Amino acid sequence: MTSSTAVPEPGPNAADRTHVAAGGDVDVIAIAPDPEVAAGIIEDTPLEDIFDEGVVARAQDLIARYPVSRSALLPMLHLVQSVQGYVSQEGIAFCAKQLDLSDAEVSAVATFYTMYKRKPCGEHLVSVCTNTLCAAMGGDAIYKKLQTHLGSEEKPLGHNETAGTPNEPGSITLEHAECLAACDLAPVIQVNYEYFDNQTEDKAVALVDALQAGKRPAPTRGAPLTNFKGAELQLAGFFPEDERQYRADVDGPSQAVETLRGAKLAQDRGWVAPVASDVPLPALPSKEGEKK
Repeated sequence: MTSSTAVPEPGPNAADRTHVAAGGDVDVIAIAPDPEVAAGIIEDTPLEDIFDEGVVARAQDLIARYPVSRSALLPMLHLVQSVQGYVSQEGIAFCAKQLDLSDAEVSAVATFYTMYKRKPCGEHLVSVCTNTLCAAMGGDAIYKKLQTHLGSEEKPLGHNETAGTPNEPGSITLEHAECLAACDLAPVIQVNYEYFDNQTEDKAVALVDALQAGKRPAPTRGAPLTNFKGAELQLAGFFPEDERQYRADVDGPSQAVETLRGAKLAQDRGWVAPVASDVPLPALPSKEGEKK
């Protein structure tokens, strides 16, 4: 006869319960809304009260771009964020309804990618690269500085937390980001996914101060700055139909002197890559028992 254990263990013994309680380092809020956010879910807010006919039309436009409708899920989640500023449970239900998926299938994607936010974001999303090179060049110090500047010394602003009221003008959501693919310009910050290169603590503070004051500083590279919802609409694949307005929204410098330095040196000195010659692949030894 076997005896039960408090939690599941290898072997024949049964368990009093079928799960282990989450430890203190498990961010449950990141994968499920807190009670205040969940209030609207419990009340079953009609989707049409949140996502109107215009949003539905855009969702159907996205679906029409793919041979298989479920392939439109990623841009559709961006579309949801362009409406609400995050992916709510209602947003998940909306995507599921449009794509004929289950809520669980949509949730699995929305909780996998960090670009989909599960709590309401500020007007601007400020991402500080804290990966190896940026961290060594000052990224960690910049992040800590912004934590106390947007919060306080006693209560620094945490990862994915917002200074101000989410979605309201001047509000900022701060996050530490993994590699932003700009090591040659480290340390870097992104605001709504647009680059601000070669940052310092003072530059970073001045940047967030300008955002809180309602200004939109020009990024080092990339398109003119918009707000988080506007950037999400672009990521969903929707732009102004007017060509002039479209160009004004998306055109901007996309290269930096540092990035092109090696190519410029090669051009100035006449360096070219050696031409690769075809080399026959070595014969693989036959496996034991294999027919020759």
